[in-house]
Amino acid sequence: METTFSSKQVAAETGLSVHTLRYYEQLGLIQGVQRDHNGYRQYTESDIKWFQVIRHFRDLGLPIKDMQQFHAMPKNIPGSATARREFMEAYRINVVEQLAELQRTLQRVDNKIEFFKNLERKEQLLSSSSSVRE
Repeated sequence: METTFSSKQVAAETGLSVHTLRYYEQLGLIQGVQRDHNGYRQYTESDIKWFQVIRHFRDLGLPIKDMQQFHAMPKNIPGSATARREFMEAYRINVVEQLAELQRTLQRVDNKIEFFKNLERKEQLLSSSSSVRE
């Protein structure tokens, strides 16, 4: 008989909340969760591993709809690794585009900071020159 784990145990192991585990189940990111005679969810070791993959994807910034698409892809058939690699390559292109946009935003923020530093210097000069006159 396969070892099973409670929601609390899975939450502790994965760093996800019990609420998040149920949410991912509702979204179809995890399927076939068994229940005990009291109706409590019983997760398997492979469920825990998949939750860890989901957590990793979230850490990568992968949107849930993309995770659903990835999860729906066929597994363990010829070409499935290629399809999954291509999926991740497409996501990488998105990340590179986001990174470029963040770099442009950072440059605009740096420019604004420099603008205010210059404004502060002008204010200090005006303040010091007016105190000299008094």
